[in-house]
Amino acid sequence: MSRSEQKIVQYLNEAHSTEQGLVRELQSQIAMTPRGRYRSLLETHLRETRDHAERLQARLADLDAGDNPLQAVAGTAQTIVGQAFAIARAPLALVRGSGGEEKVLKNAKDSCAAEALEIATYDALERLARRVGDEETAELAASIRADEEKTLERIRREIPALADAVVRADVRDDGTYDIAETGAADAVREVADKAKQTTRETTSRAKRTTRQARKVPGVADAEGLVKGAVASEEDLPIADYGRLSANQVVEKLSSLSQIDLAKIEAYERKNQGRRTVLNRIDALRGDEPWPGYDEENVDEIVGRLRDADDDVARTVRDYERAHKARTSVLKASERELANA
Repeated sequence: MSRSEQKIVQYLNEAHSTEQGLVRELQSQIAMTPRGRYRSLLETHLRETRDHAERLQARLADLDAGDNPLQAVAGTAQTIVGQAFAIARAPLALVRGSGGEEKVLKNAKDSCAAEALEIATYDALERLARRVGDEETAELAASIRADEEKTLERIRREIPALADAVVRADVRDDGTYDIAETGAADAVREVADKAKQTTRETTSRAKRTTRQARKVPGVADAEGLVKGAVASEEDLPIADYGRLSANQVVEKLSSLSQIDLAKIEAYERKNQGRRTVLNRIDALRGDEPWPGYDEENVDEIVGRLRDADDDVARTVRDYERAHKARTSVLKASERELANA
């Protein structure tokens, strides 16, 4: 896949995850909205959002995005983020505002913000696609953006009426409905449960996809650097990192995988930049005996050593000595070298 195609796939994945997350949020909003014109608008928007997600997925399939390990990992991560967003939003929708009318108004305001974000996403996707000569993706982005612009305008037209309903209910004590009678709580819980289940399934697929992707040379290193650049201290593989001295950090580095070393390196460069830590990481960084080595357990490594030549066995021995120093792996590599 060319660099231009990789960039298009990146933005398609972003748009797709946004649409998927919006499906969950719309379901929860519909559950707490009384029947009428605005609810019908939301139901239409939900059908349209599902259609957008399907069209984006079809375009990704046309570009063979699933066959690229790096893009597969990125796409799965985007999906998880979208589902996590839905989980977080669903319960909050029930407690915001003083009454049912105000909850619906606040949801409508959020929908306007979501539509504006989607419009900007498709603006960017269309421009990128046209600049690299991908007219099919550009036309897809333009088509979906036109739908989002129409939806945004429709929602904005409903806001005055929704605001009037808040005045009647909260200022004049003339409420039109009780949100508890809409079955919203049960429906929102159902939406959240479905989103959690989808996230669990997606996370499981992500782990399998990520492990497979790391067997491609260079993927593990790139993944670690990207994660480290955006990581917080809590995300690091060394507990209480910020409280440790440089020497204490250095003592823990040899047990880390290449991914985690890259992650620590990027984080350290962005924050404290201690040369003692960075120099030790530099000494430990290097090619694994084979791509994906750090992801394999002792039994898997020992099994592969049985069929390895002496060069591979020596590489495993030296790498293992410098890093995790697992006794079983060291004995197996020494045994293979002795037999050779």
